[in-house]
Amino acid sequence: MTSLELVRSFLENRLGVEPARVEPASLLADLGVDSMMMLELMFEFETHLGIRLPSDLSSPQTVGEMLDMMDRLAQA
Repeated sequence: MTSLELVRSFLENRLGVEPARVEPASLLADLGVDSMMMLELMFEFETHLGIRLPSDLSSPQTVGEMLDMMDRLAQA
């Protein structure tokens, strides 16, 4: 599963967001992602990627920023 597929699946399952709306330029806030949902999404990444996210990560604003962050951490 790619990072984009993971984000699309998460947002569809948790918020009912149509996967086609989840594009790199999409603002996470516009898709209904608040601070609590962001934490849940981060925990999902940790589980899926088998990593521990650093506590000093800044919150991404767009889906693209989220994907970049996930891909960087997965390669580390």
